[in-house]
Amino acid sequence: MPLNRRTFLGRSAAAGAGVAMAGGALAEPAGAAEARGRGHGGGRPARRYSFTVMGTTDLHGNVFNWDYFTDREFDDAARNDVGLAKISTLVEQVRREKGRRNTLLIDAGDTIQGTQLSYYYAKVDPITARRGPVHPMAQAMNAIGYDAAALGNHEFNYGIPVLRKFEEQCDFPLLGANALDAKTLRPAFAPYVMKRLRTPCGRDVRVAVLGLTNPGIAIWDKANVGGRMVFPGLEEQAAKWVPRLRSMGADVVVVSAHSGSSGTSSYGDRLPYVENAAGLVAEQVPGIDAILVGHAHVEIAEHFVTNRATGKRVVLSEPAKWGQRLTLFDFDLVWEKGRWAVERAGSRVLNSNTVAEDRKVTSLLRDEHRKVVAYVNQVIGTSVAAMSTADAPWKDEPIIDLINHVQAETVRAALVGGEYAALPVLSQASCFSRAAGIPAGDVTIRDAAGLYPFENTLEARLLTGGQLKEYLEYSARYYVRTPAGGPVDTAKLTNADGIPDYNYDAVSGVAYEIDVARPVGSRIVGLSFEGRAVDPAARFVLAVNNYRASGGGDFPHVPGAKQVWADSDEIRNTIVSWVRARGSVDPAAFASVGWRLTRDGVPVFP
Repeated sequence: MPLNRRTFLGRSAAAGAGVAMAGGALAEPAGAAEARGRGHGGGRPARRYSFTVMGTTDLHGNVFNWDYFTDREFDDAARNDVGLAKISTLVEQVRREKGRRNTLLIDAGDTIQGTQLSYYYAKVDPITARRGPVHPMAQAMNAIGYDAAALGNHEFNYGIPVLRKFEEQCDFPLLGANALDAKTLRPAFAPYVMKRLRTPCGRDVRVAVLGLTNPGIAIWDKANVGGRMVFPGLEEQAAKWVPRLRSMGADVVVVSAHSGSSGTSSYGDRLPYVENAAGLVAEQVPGIDAILVGHAHVEIAEHFVTNRATGKRVVLSEPAKWGQRLTLFDFDLVWEKGRWAVERAGSRVLNSNTVAEDRKVTSLLRDEHRKVVAYVNQVIGTSVAAMSTADAPWKDEPIIDLINHVQAETVRAALVGGEYAALPVLSQASCFSRAAGIPAGDVTIRDAAGLYPFENTLEARLLTGGQLKEYLEYSARYYVRTPAGGPVDTAKLTNADGIPDYNYDAVSGVAYEIDVARPVGSRIVGLSFEGRAVDPAARFVLAVNNYRASGGGDFPHVPGAKQVWADSDEIRNTIVSWVRARGSVDPAAFASVGWRLTRDGVPVFP
């Protein structure tokens, strides 16, 4: 895959190692004047300049303050709002206050996946079609006036052609200094963009924005990037590019990193890179002034990390997710010794629930929104009873059984007549949202989408009974160790060590207990198949999503297990097709209690 040599805004010539470089706004800024404070060099007044870099991250296809899964305005317990239409209002307020020429607007990735709006224009009415539409996220971000966006791992979910088309439709560069062509090991996307801000004293400020993405892409989207791109660590690539940017005259270096700040990884030691490496980049790589953090979906208004080599403090900020917050990095510069120097850098976040949606954005995409609302409200069948995920993290619930039943049935049908047709088929599923549900009565596409919001596909892998036991033990780490006899608080029972709900698997087709009074590694009790203890040497076929099969969550054995079948369609669509084919969903036909939580053999939930 060749290096992307597109140029943006200034349409300047490629620089460095054949990398697109963009020129910024060069008009006189409003509200930026030389300070007449402390003198420099024989009492001459200091030349000063202030500007602001605004940032968003993990927008995940949210333009409107709307929840397509519930078909109503978005709301949560914290009263958050979401969407680019809200962000646009905040951005315009900041631009009015600071002067548009004194601001930049960037993003830290995960832009084109997450809502049914983004799914619709990737799969239903795809932007890659001949004379296809312009992606709503590109339209909105172009209208707001973004200067750059880093690539997120979810940018790769729909394949390289969709991502490249989205890139083509954006009026700003998509940055990924550590997204390399697998053959040439050169950047497959622009690594950075250089922006010029004109100051009243005539000395332009050069602001470099370096984009870094997540090395976990190599695992999570192996099917889309394997053999085409590689993703080395953030620290390694930042150490390569930051000195170059400084040598090219960058006065300020901002990193837009689709990587959390905690220094942790969800894929264990399967790659020699850290998933959440933003803090490590600040600590290890000299020359960085600020890092816009993404990927972790948390709010960090302002956090300082001291660089080990220079002792300089680097400011980090993460504006939550979905357009709930807007980060503001405020920089105060002073001209000294023939160059601009950062005198102060700080950050804060603005809450999008304090403003109304920008009609410029909502009007622009009104038709696209209406199409998607009509699409997700299509009735695909009926359900005899209501089902909910509210208790699914700690009980074997029918709604998770539905996912497992559809997956297992699909795999069995695919294996008919083949070498593995006689083997038992098990299935894994996770609770992706504790607010999902299937209503009694009409079932719609949005009900299925709420139950399975990710674009995972289905695979079948071969496991032994012994490997299955270890797989289940690993999954059971999710529960906080809880002594027998005392009360159980479900609010404190799950997510041990920060393990998210989507990294706890319930496996159907076998029976077992999870004794949460026991230590991690010895919790699975009474593992049986058809009433008999599972033989460690027995062979099973596991229906498993591609995220888990590729190593997501670092579950044992499955990534290296033999693949006996794979599907290219999303599991969500498989569920939709299953419901349509049957017309009616009856939990009595598939629901059973195959696993339960116990303490010293006593059920936690009788």
